[in-house]
Amino acid sequence: MIRSQLCDILGIEKPIFQGGMAWIADANLAAAVSNAGGLGLISSINAGTEAVREEIRKARTLTRKPFGVNIMLAAPNAAEIANLVVEEGVTIVTTGAGSPAPYMERWLAAGIRVIPVVASVAYALKMEELGATAVIAEGAESGGHVGDTHTMALVPQVVDAVHIPVLAAGGIADGRGAAAAFMLGACGVQVGTRFLVADECRVHPTYKERLIKASDVSTLVTGKSLGDAVRSLKTPFSKQFAKMEAQGIPADEIRAFGTGSLKKAVFDGDLAGGCFLAGEVAGMLRQCQSAESIVNDIMDGAQKVLAHAKELI
Repeated sequence: MIRSQLCDILGIEKPIFQGGMAWIADANLAAAVSNAGGLGLISSINAGTEAVREEIRKARTLTRKPFGVNIMLAAPNAAEIANLVVEEGVTIVTTGAGSPAPYMERWLAAGIRVIPVVASVAYALKMEELGATAVIAEGAESGGHVGDTHTMALVPQVVDAVHIPVLAAGGIADGRGAAAAFMLGACGVQVGTRFLVADECRVHPTYKERLIKASDVSTLVTGKSLGDAVRSLKTPFSKQFAKMEAQGIPADEIRAFGTGSLKKAVFDGDLAGGCFLAGEVAGMLRQCQSAESIVNDIMDGAQKVLAHAKELI
């Protein structure tokens, strides 16, 4: 079984995180991943602060193993969630869409392991300076909010720059991707898109159907002109969004068009008005499976790939 220092630091069995996907990552999915030996994450974007509290408490009834909360720092209630994780005794927090600097002192004093998502070496170094336990180097292949540098180039540069553990994210959906990440120097992986087709994932059946039917060219990035690049499946909504950008439609009008689009995809399967976030690995998905099967397939697959690597020498 693959085991890294990350497992010892966090008390998990397998060095794999489930992405803290907004409106998607709830107690059911997080607990299922944690029970499988990985680290499940609950999104802080789940219908308000008290709803997140309920999900944390629910997760504790579903698993005795470690799980964490992902905090989107650009959210209006980020400060409330920052206090909530301390109040609820959460021990692991991942962050994205902003700097955790205002909250680090209190989190660290509470014994929370803070693991920010980073898209550059400079940001990784800043997070290490702030006291982060580890960082997640996420490449542009990933779904949702993306940076400019791709996983293959980003991960080894971050690994070389910092002295804390590095997880790789973006473009990882099977054992081959995980094995490649370990060879780049990562000590763990974070997976989002593949967990969208987990049996325990609550996204609308249309969302899962679109993912399973996806090909290698089924995603696109929109929002760059707004300074907020996002990767999603090609749908009537995302194509219209891209068209509005290309036509130079005012930013406020484009943002209004996109308001609430992720919820429409997750809960309604609305192809015309919903943003179906997904990474480039969507084309690799072929079936729905339990979260446990996904965790085991990725980790066992990585072990087999790494075991056979010696044949190349």
